[in-house]
Amino acid sequence: MMFRPEYLPAETKNISKPNIVLLLVDDLGWRDVGFMGSKFYETPNIDKLASQAMIFTNAYAACAVCSPTRASIQTGRYPARIGVTDWIRARFQTGTDESTPPPAYEENEGLLLRTPSNPFWMNLEEVTIAELLKKSGYFTCHIGKWHLGPDDYYPEKQGYDINIAGCDMGQPVNYFDPYSKNGVDFPTLKPRKEGEYLEDRLSDELVNVIQDHKNQPFFINMCYYAVHTPLMGKPELVDKYEAKNRVDDQKKAVYAAMIESVDDAVSKLLQTLEKENLLDNTLIIFFSDNGGLLSSTSNKPLRSGKGYPYEGGIREPMFFYWQGKIKPGTSTDLPVCSIDLLPTICSITKTPLPNRIIDGRDISPLFNNEKLDQVPLYWHFPHYRGKDIVPYSIIRDGDWKLIKRYEGKEFELFNLKNDLGETNEASAQFPDKVNELNKKLELWLKDTNAKLPVLKK
Repeated sequence: MMFRPEYLPAETKNISKPNIVLLLVDDLGWRDVGFMGSKFYETPNIDKLASQAMIFTNAYAACAVCSPTRASIQTGRYPARIGVTDWIRARFQTGTDESTPPPAYEENEGLLLRTPSNPFWMNLEEVTIAELLKKSGYFTCHIGKWHLGPDDYYPEKQGYDINIAGCDMGQPVNYFDPYSKNGVDFPTLKPRKEGEYLEDRLSDELVNVIQDHKNQPFFINMCYYAVHTPLMGKPELVDKYEAKNRVDDQKKAVYAAMIESVDDAVSKLLQTLEKENLLDNTLIIFFSDNGGLLSSTSNKPLRSGKGYPYEGGIREPMFFYWQGKIKPGTSTDLPVCSIDLLPTICSITKTPLPNRIIDGRDISPLFNNEKLDQVPLYWHFPHYRGKDIVPYSIIRDGDWKLIKRYEGKEFELFNLKNDLGETNEASAQFPDKVNELNKKLELWLKDTNAKLPVLKK
């Protein structure tokens, strides 16, 4: 594939509405790609694309687990406002009738707090990015992981013309065709070739969709299932990484193989866009839905990983590529969030925002080297997770980050400018800053009508 380095500021080049491809990798950590510093995982195609893009070094998922972030991308709204604040259980995981919502609270036997139950779906009343773009003449397609509810809440019910492999499952039971185990399989992806790797299949589906719909503007929500567990890679790639020297605590060969399969899929996408003369007018966004899982990878120098309130759980690799519209080789350290994707895409495509509260903002002025003020970002996870994660909320305001827990030590305060690894907890040193940030956080929780855990009587 040939990149053409010419660049004109956005306002000086008149083109038709751009095609948009959102590449969302599941559970990919902040340093799991070469352009963010990984020396063990190999992502040459993603890295080359990133070198021609604007990289966001302070990009955040709206949650440290998947479904809430995915809901925020679709709506431009915080998970707390939507009401989806944890990962959504699939039908085979609940053992209940998903046609009715769960009880208001989980009792959590043996634990201190009753916590809000997470819904089984994202409500259809939410306005998705696909529904908005369809009004602007876009063909819309979802491929891969959806994880926002069962049949009545699939992508085709939320504005997508085509849904390929999107369902209620948060991960495949098998990465190799027929993608089934113990009677569980994809209801929206039929087997094609025994032993075929899932990301190869999804890559082929993406190519077919582009070729079939190249004559109108398209939005494709390309959501890879990799690198989510179960960790399963192509044997030849696993062997390759088994023979390679480990670096920086990133050492799982099978995980590395899965990342390389995603990189190969990105290469195939770029080759197709080039072949069809579409690359000049296609915006590509690369992102992840939460931090890397600690049992799979290392997020160092960030602290911890998926599920946790520390940077390793919520900070993600992200770039925007748009040939001729975004200057190659640029970057920004402005903190941005998954809630910003919808309003930014709407601005770029001149699509009106829906008549409801949108928490994100248009960050496209950054593409023209304009300055944007930093605004506070918020998170809310009112659930227990595993053995050591208790319900929490977070605010990042400037360089300061406050974690508020609803059980145990209430506050942790960090200055991310001086302490990226969150090793120097400073709440005792700066009580006024804790009070200031907590007041902002409490106002935000009230504004979003966030559901809070409660003490058991």
